[in-house]
Order: sequence, then C-alpha cells, then structure tokens
Amino acid sequence: MEWLLEKDGQLLLGLREIVCHPALDGVMKFVSKLGDHGMIWIVIGVLFLLMGFRKKVWFRNGLLVLFSLLADLILCNKMLKPLVDRTRPYYVLDYEPLIPPVGDASFPSGHTAVSFAAATAIYAINKKWGIVAYIFAVVMGFSRLYLGVHFPLDVFCGAIVGTVAAKLVLFLAKKIGK
Repeated sequence: MEWLLEKDGQLLLGLREIVCHPALDGVMKFVSKLGDHGMIWIVIGVLFLLMGFRKKVWFRNGLLVLFSLLADLILCNKMLKPLVDRTRPYYVLDYEPLIPPVGDASFPSGHTAVSFAAATAIYAINKKWGIVAYIFAVVMGFSRLYLGVHFPLDVFCGAIVGTVAAKLVLFLAKKIGK
C-alpha cells in the first residue's frame, strides 16, 4: 500500500510539472469552481424538474439527476471521506495548491464523484447529452489534479464512486417504476 501511495504522489507531481501553465490556471479554477458543492449539477437537475411542468418525463429525469447527486453525497462525502480520511496532497508533498487549501479529506474526490454521478444519470436520460456531461466530468477531475488538491487515485476512485451511486439510483428507479 505504501508503494501505491508513493507512486500516486509521484504521478501527481509529474503530471503537474508537465501540464501546468499560467495560461490554463484560470480555466482550471473556473471549471473546478463550477463543481463546488455540485452546484452546476444541482442547477441542471432543477432545470429538468422545471421542464417537467411542460413534459412529465422531464420531472422524472430531474429526480434521477438529483437523487444520483444525493446518493453520491451520502456515499462519497458522508461515508468514504470520513472513513478513509486521506490527507490532501499539498500537505503530504509540501507545495502550494493553486486554490485555497480545502479542509476535508482528499479521498475520494467529491468534485469528480458528483460530476460522474450526474453524467451517468444524464447519459441514461439522453446519450448525446450524457457524452458531453462525461467529457465535462473528466475535465472536472483533471482540474482537481491540475490545481493540486487531489491525488490521481482520489480522482479515479471519485469517478467510480459517482458512477456507482448513479447506477444504484437508476437501478432502484427501474425497480420502483415496474
């Protein structure tokens, strides 16, 4: 396990050394800010709900997105983060992140998890929109590495956790719908 954590840190430092450039700093900060508290995804879910006043199917779609976000919040932020309690990389590797230090645990990446939860729900609703949402989720995860607030393993596992949370909601919705 020690070896894996060491390689995770080396990968993060190498990645940041290769891709970080002042011209990208603002873009990555903006992308990451959109994911704060899952806000962009909550707004999309609420918009789907509001569209449901015109077409009932959109109300259900909004619920799918919002319940996927809720399942991710419980699984990622309420269960896994406190259980694993991994220290943020800037404390371990001793560097300054590009955004103010975050107070909670590093594993898994909440920004990435919520983005993949929403993308998975959106993909189930509409494949084309889902692909766009998945691309944004990948960029969100990358932004967390770029900014130096997560290890690669945090982001990778965040993607898995978010996907699993949404798949669980979609499975339950299908069962309840029958």
